[in-house]
Amino acid sequence: MVAFKNMGWLSEISIFMGENKAKRFVPEEPKKPSHLGILSFEIAKIMSRLLSLYKSLSDDEISKLRNVMKSQGIAYLNSKDEGFLLSLACAEMLEDLDKLAAAVARLGQKCIDIGLNRFDLVYTDLKLGIADFGKLEYGSKQTEKRVAKMKRLTGATAGLYSALEALAELEISERKLKQWKNNSPTQLQNANFDHFNQKLEQQRKRVCHFREVSLWSKTFDKSVGLMARLVCIIYARICSVFGPSNPVLSIKDKILPRSGPISSTSKPILVRFYSSKSIFSLHGEHEGLGAEKLAKNNRVFHDAGPSTVGGSGLAMRYANVIQLAEKYLDSAASVDQDERESLYQMLPENLKASVRIKLSKNMKRAQEDELLAAGWRDAMAEIMRWLAPIANDTMKWQWERNFDRMKFDSKPSVLLLQTLHFSDKEKTEAAIAELLVGLSCIYRFENRDCNDHF
Repeated sequence: MVAFKNMGWLSEISIFMGENKAKRFVPEEPKKPSHLGILSFEIAKIMSRLLSLYKSLSDDEISKLRNVMKSQGIAYLNSKDEGFLLSLACAEMLEDLDKLAAAVARLGQKCIDIGLNRFDLVYTDLKLGIADFGKLEYGSKQTEKRVAKMKRLTGATAGLYSALEALAELEISERKLKQWKNNSPTQLQNANFDHFNQKLEQQRKRVCHFREVSLWSKTFDKSVGLMARLVCIIYARICSVFGPSNPVLSIKDKILPRSGPISSTSKPILVRFYSSKSIFSLHGEHEGLGAEKLAKNNRVFHDAGPSTVGGSGLAMRYANVIQLAEKYLDSAASVDQDERESLYQMLPENLKASVRIKLSKNMKRAQEDELLAAGWRDAMAEIMRWLAPIANDTMKWQWERNFDRMKFDSKPSVLLLQTLHFSDKEKTEAAIAELLVGLSCIYRFENRDCNDHF
């Protein structure tokens, strides 16, 4: 095996490749370094998503994830099998990382550095199994410095984006003022534009400042180099965290854990991972999923079976129903007829029928003894305690991935296992039906104006 020692940052992470693959790196004509310019916003989004994924793999976040997996809602609706849930988390993280690595590789084609220019080959070889873990240490002093630098750059780029938006509004106002001045010079001749012009000039200086300190003025090699390093570090961390609980991420060689700065005298630790195609197979039966493959071609979202809420295309609808029910349960005021009817119409036909049947039975019993309604509110609050968090995370997951505007948020994201996507459809509908019947009974006996179906 031959190490490429003269390929910029590649020598730092000691990616080893075969001699036959070395021939693929043929230097082209010298290129001049180019700055990111308008592409800085796209790169800032990619960088922010990498930082979010990096943070989600910290010891604290992994500990939180394990606690979330033990919550009543996920255990009841999704699965009690911790290994299965960890496989879900691992598959989704790898899918996200693969997409980000592809984006970095695309941007790397504009780099001068040969390793960055063909980062797709570097990432492929990393997944094939040879890496120096001594140089891919998660949380090391050097890594944290790079992460801090990326935070500063994304923060400054977000500031530039906001400053440019404000400047655009001011320049529109400036053009309007000039038109008014030309059309009605007598009416505006005594107007004082000094304050406006001063504000406009200050905003232009603010934009210039952000351009200097943000990704706008950075070269492709510097920016892509930071992201490429982090991609490799994140991949190594995913394998380290999920490998022990995932047979597909089995580690053949021993990993020697370290923390803090990496010693310059430490020898490379070669580790082979058998996850080159990122395909995860589920073994055994799991609640709501059967024995289906979990992430064929890393398409985790589409691997929810027909017996799940997400596989039936109802995750967002049921999340909305649960959130509205929570709002009505907490509301001190009575919910009017139109609101109740609107909520009822959000339900699919089978759930409407279930609600009608349950409501009919409960109303007959309640006519005999109205005291049965006394504990409904407490019972509904208990259901909502474990059902609402899953619904809220379902909405948050969708928002995080479909938000159209420029988003430079590096907070850890919600994972699919925390949502209704892989929840058992029958159990989820039973809980929602019970919730809506309870709300109906509460309003019948507390407000005496509820109709028969809800």
